[in-house]
Amino acid sequence: MSTRIRTILVIALGLMTAIFSGCGGGGSSSEPGSGTPLPARVLSWEAPTSYVDTTAMNPVTELDRYEIHVNETGNFNDTDPPDAAVSAVDPATRSLTTSFNLANLSPQVTVGPKYYVSLRAVALTGLKSDFSPPVSFSF
Repeated sequence: MSTRIRTILVIALGLMTAIFSGCGGGGSSSEPGSGTPLPARVLSWEAPTSYVDTTAMNPVTELDRYEIHVNETGNFNDTDPPDAAVSAVDPATRSLTTSFNLANLSPQVTVGPKYYVSLRAVALTGLKSDFSPPVSFSF
């Protein structure tokens, strides 16, 4: 396999702009046992347009999904299973997915702790990008 494919990204994950907002993002989830919904925390990113070697990439035809990893340390490694996965392309509209409401991770996340989130892009071939730089959030 070529280095271009193995290192699938400059993927805007490296350039990821993590934006958290207090509204929108597909609803909210309840904190276990409280009945109180978690506020929306929307993680947003830009889809990649090139590989590390600057070769053009079409994310609509070359990406399968994004894996979302969350923990309280900010350290992520290849053996960590993702906490969520979202399709890179919406099958109905064929538009790129560029956001995820972290409140949808409930009950894994709760009000109080400081969490870190990192993304990985996964190509249709199954190859994965490096982790994006971790970004902190809390509810």
